[in-house]
Amino acid sequence: MSRLCRLTLTFLFVFFPFIAHAQWYKHSFKVMGTMSHVEFWLDQQSKTDNDIINAGVAQNEQAQALIKAVELEMVRIDQQMSPYKEQSELSLVNRSADKKPVLISGELFELLSTAQHISALSDGAFDITYASIGYQYNYREKTRPSQSSIVQTLPAINYTAISLDKKRSTVYFNHQGMKIDLGGIAKGYAVKRCLTLLEEAGIKHALVSAGGDTGLLGNRKGRPWLVGIKHPRAEHKMAVHIPLENEAISTSGDYERYFIEDGVRYHHIINPKTGDSARKVVSVSVIGKDPTYVDALSTTVFVKGLTPGLKLINALPDFEAIIIDNQRRLHYSQGLQQ
Repeated sequence: MSRLCRLTLTFLFVFFPFIAHAQWYKHSFKVMGTMSHVEFWLDQQSKTDNDIINAGVAQNEQAQALIKAVELEMVRIDQQMSPYKEQSELSLVNRSADKKPVLISGELFELLSTAQHISALSDGAFDITYASIGYQYNYREKTRPSQSSIVQTLPAINYTAISLDKKRSTVYFNHQGMKIDLGGIAKGYAVKRCLTLLEEAGIKHALVSAGGDTGLLGNRKGRPWLVGIKHPRAEHKMAVHIPLENEAISTSGDYERYFIEDGVRYHHIINPKTGDSARKVVSVSVIGKDPTYVDALSTTVFVKGLTPGLKLINALPDFEAIIIDNQRRLHYSQGLQQ
């Protein structure tokens, strides 16, 4: 190699180190009403000085393509499953399914089926029909339904009134005025889909998060990922850090969307039994392999509260939980205690 070429490569290494060495790629973006983040390790393929520049450029292009694919996948799911987008598939269901069976995509059908399974497993603590009352809360405007409105609407919260016809791929609500919301499961599903995209592209070490939902591929190149659980009453503090590999964690807390009226906190995690905000604990984190399930189970345990919530998690061999009670004390499921 000539002296000039060696000097050129030295210049590139000093001023553009990502070409040869930047193998961790990170990107944050806003979607589904929250901040999302993707981070992954992409192996450097170049072996000699002659191809290191071209390989670095190709690697960077591949990384940017993967980042774009993750972002687009989350946007796609948001556009399909958001109750706030008028043209979403979910909004179409909410407008029509209490009048007639609505034909839905196989993807939405499977997610509704999963939600039904978790509702049955939790004895209704997880119930996507909470939206029948939930949409009457406006946390930005600090408004909530009256008690008489809750009493009148409460019969519409009943997951057993959702009829799913697998053969026809339809959904029907057996109660007038019923609505559903996938806020307790859709972000976990989106994280799962994005991890699948990265894994299919050959990525072995990755993190994808959407709000309180985080999914992990492998470890962080020889050491565990260290995932923080937010302190429920201190915005910039963590209550605890958990080392994880090849798992997912979802945190549900009463601090995400809320307002306080006359000393009472009204937040977005609705108890399906009462139509009011669940207040037995302040934060629940569930750990497991499937991001979709841990998302739904964190909501479930939050609604159930400390003792019933831990009882449910301890009966499920593939999941663990960390609960912060109203006195800010930490409680762990049996597997984490060991």
